[in-house]
Amino acid sequence: MADVRVERLRRQFGSLVAVKDISFVFPEEAVTCLLGPSGCGKTTLLRMIAGLERPDAGTILFGDRNVTALSPRRRDVAMVFQYPVMYRTLSVVENIELPLANDRTIGSAERRQRVEEVLEILELGNFRHLHIDRLDLGNRQKVAVGRAIARRTAVTLFDEPTTNVEVHAKLALIRAFKELRRRVRQTIVYVTHDQTEAMTLADQIALMQEGQIVQCAPPRELYEQPAGEFGGWFLGNPGMNFLTPQPAARDGLQFDGLPFPLFAPNAGPEEIRLGIRPEHVQISRVPVPDSVPARVLRTAIAIGGQRLVTLAVGGSRIKAKVPPPAHPPQDTLEIGAEVFAVCPLERAILFHGGARLAEPPRRLVPRIELE
Repeated sequence: MADVRVERLRRQFGSLVAVKDISFVFPEEAVTCLLGPSGCGKTTLLRMIAGLERPDAGTILFGDRNVTALSPRRRDVAMVFQYPVMYRTLSVVENIELPLANDRTIGSAERRQRVEEVLEILELGNFRHLHIDRLDLGNRQKVAVGRAIARRTAVTLFDEPTTNVEVHAKLALIRAFKELRRRVRQTIVYVTHDQTEAMTLADQIALMQEGQIVQCAPPRELYEQPAGEFGGWFLGNPGMNFLTPQPAARDGLQFDGLPFPLFAPNAGPEEIRLGIRPEHVQISRVPVPDSVPARVLRTAIAIGGQRLVTLAVGGSRIKAKVPPPAHPPQDTLEIGAEVFAVCPLERAILFHGGARLAEPPRRLVPRIELE
């Protein structure tokens, strides 16, 4: 195995700079997910690592080996595409075994052992002698994954392999991928626009925006401590609430979602925003400490049966994710209901010019408890 290093890598198509001078390390034997919206440059970066795109500038290294000018065949990489590339006249076993048969360093016994291993992990044993044409798209993609993993290349690349399969097949692929990772350690670069997939599979996530990697961290850290507003907005369903302050008394910053002013950093109010995730916003029927009056504008059912509630708080709109009602219909939050919202300060993040401030937000007035 080897790590993958890119140094000042750049790719431009006419006036569009798809990858902007990226320097980054994909660690050895780890799964790094390139995550970001469509058009952010993640697939272009992956294709340059694979050798399918030639960079306009920069260097690509596998370990200490400079592979920038090498063809894909000479790089020792395997790649799984969005649409499985299969030999339709061959069976499942033959498709998985074919790349191994051309490798003179692998004996017949090891070749059979590798094929049997991926058939077991991917639950393809019952299909082993079927031709590819008789498989659905999900199982064809499983075969493509198995063929790539069985090769045991220095680097394995995945370009949104679950995008074009049905939901049940996608879940099966993700389960199989996790089991493969447990059994076979490889350096993997995995491109996806699906944040749930990235959070499930990755050792670390490299978040991309407009041709650059704006943050790289383990999934939980990336979600809880976004380096910028883009990470707070893109991660989450929905993403963070963002509130813009107005100057308050005692030189503080007053937000509609807080009943007290915050310490004012050395910046104008228009450069400061407060972010808080919907699952951290609390709703109460009665006043509680640090609550502000709010009105229910809209409700919907979110993932896991939670309710996604849109609140009017002063001149702001805040979304909250709350548990399903314990005693419906008594606990139902009807549209127009007058409630109280709490944005816990310990769950909030201040952003300055789009970037997270190192200091956590601090209140300017003492906490007042209700009698």
